[in-house]
Amino acid sequence: MKLLIVEDDSAFANTLKRRMEKHGYNCWLADNINDALLTCHRQLPEFILLDMKLHDESGLNLIIPMRKLLPHSRIILLTGFASIATAVDAIKLGADDYLTKPVDTQTLLSALVKSDSNSLMSASTSSANVDQKIKSEPTLSTEQVEWEHIQQVLKFNNGNVSATARQLSMHRRTLQRKLQKKPTTGT
Repeated sequence: MKLLIVEDDSAFANTLKRRMEKHGYNCWLADNINDALLTCHRQLPEFILLDMKLHDESGLNLIIPMRKLLPHSRIILLTGFASIATAVDAIKLGADDYLTKPVDTQTLLSALVKSDSNSLMSASTSSANVDQKIKSEPTLSTEQVEWEHIQQVLKFNNGNVSATARQLSMHRRTLQRKLQKKPTTGT
């Protein structure tokens, strides 16, 4: 199982590499767009972990060329600064999954081995089929999506409300009010 890790933080990249090699993956590292594409051409990885922010460039710019070159590979976008908009963009561009950092090994392994039938986008899936799959999924209200996103960012900041508010570009009191009002579930 060939895995390409595209990450500009060398310490994090090497940690990921060690973790994944323990689970049987042959790993290659790239820290920029050019090296990532070159490695894709040379190694033809079956799996790609792609950081969203690569130095001053966006990892989103790599999804389409990678998908064209490797239509059956699983592309997982990783980011420390998750947002609903970028998650939607990543999936529309062809990513198979979108995970926020820090990510535990089990979550990462689950994302890598998901079958194409469980993913929102596979190589042979047309845009219309993606739209149909999204419509058939239970829909969350805007409030529920926002709540889930806030919870992920809060977890990333180890429960620090001030740091979470800064990361979300939100006033601290506004964030506290939102945290007190968990939205009800429903479709």
